[in-house]
Amino acid sequence: MYKIEAPIYFYLLLIVPSMLVIFLLVLWWKKRTQRKFSNPKLLKILAPNASKFKATLKVTMLLLGISFLIISLTNPKMGSKLKTIKREGVDVVFALDISKSMLAEDIAPNRLEKSKQIISKLIDRLGSDRVGIIVYAGNSYPLLPITTDHAAANMFLQNANPDMVSSQGTAINEALELAKTYYNNDEQTNRFLIIISDGEDHQEETKQVAQNLANDGVQIYTIGVGTERGGPIPMRLNGAVIGYKKDRAGETVITKRMPEVLQGIANVSAGTYIDGNITENPVDQLAKIIANAEKNEFETKQFSDYKDQFQWFLAIGLFFLCIDTFLLDKKTKWLRKVDLFNEEKKMP
Repeated sequence: MYKIEAPIYFYLLLIVPSMLVIFLLVLWWKKRTQRKFSNPKLLKILAPNASKFKATLKVTMLLLGISFLIISLTNPKMGSKLKTIKREGVDVVFALDISKSMLAEDIAPNRLEKSKQIISKLIDRLGSDRVGIIVYAGNSYPLLPITTDHAAANMFLQNANPDMVSSQGTAINEALELAKTYYNNDEQTNRFLIIISDGEDHQEETKQVAQNLANDGVQIYTIGVGTERGGPIPMRLNGAVIGYKKDRAGETVITKRMPEVLQGIANVSAGTYIDGNITENPVDQLAKIIANAEKNEFETKQFSDYKDQFQWFLAIGLFFLCIDTFLLDKKTKWLRKVDLFNEEKKMP
């Protein structure tokens, strides 16, 4: 196994054919000039030690040296070591409310963005724990399966918006049902479900579904965002507010946080309800709870650790450049004696 750390340096290899073309042009120019000066037989008498082969050999060594030096810049790596990584942690699933009411701006910038901030900061505080994300409104949607890739979790989180679900409303029980499918490790002793919502749930069976989930060993924590005074739901077009959502009677809808619903869900699962209007409150509390939870080994994998190999190419490149430096353009005396390259011909 191998990989190239900086392949962009391969573009420098274009120098090699450019230098070769220049060498051939210079060689052609020399021949043309020499023919104007004298004929080939006379030139051999005037410059008996001149060697076309040595000149070609020097250029070859130079080009090879430059080529290997450029390859060393790309830092080729080869896998030669195996490491075993044991991951220990818990499963943390976030259920994010993305209903239209979460667009209310009674807290800055709005309830949905505040919820994303809380989740993102909490993910950054987790260690090797696995995370999953569910979004829901009138129905639920698996935004991200359970994973150890926290960077992917933050990336998917930023794309969450009310347009991702087909029906509006706030059905927390839908998210609770979907969360059951996220915990697939029977030996996992600590499972966390963190629900972030304004609490406007309209399903009577929500507490019963939460109770069933708690019986399976899932600890449910709820975070409430928004104010109890509430605020209107802005309607936007191309980012600009064009009005506020109205009911059938034409009155502006005022959406309020309902902490009672979220507190009831947390109570049946021995969890905790946390006010989320100040971002650091839920982040600090939940980070401590998860950090102190008993960890289970849920993944063991082996991977190849790549070792740098640039030094070999660097050494070979310097070797060729050294040869080029010490080579002379004229013929070598002992080679002339053995006539290895058939450079000498008997003069008539």
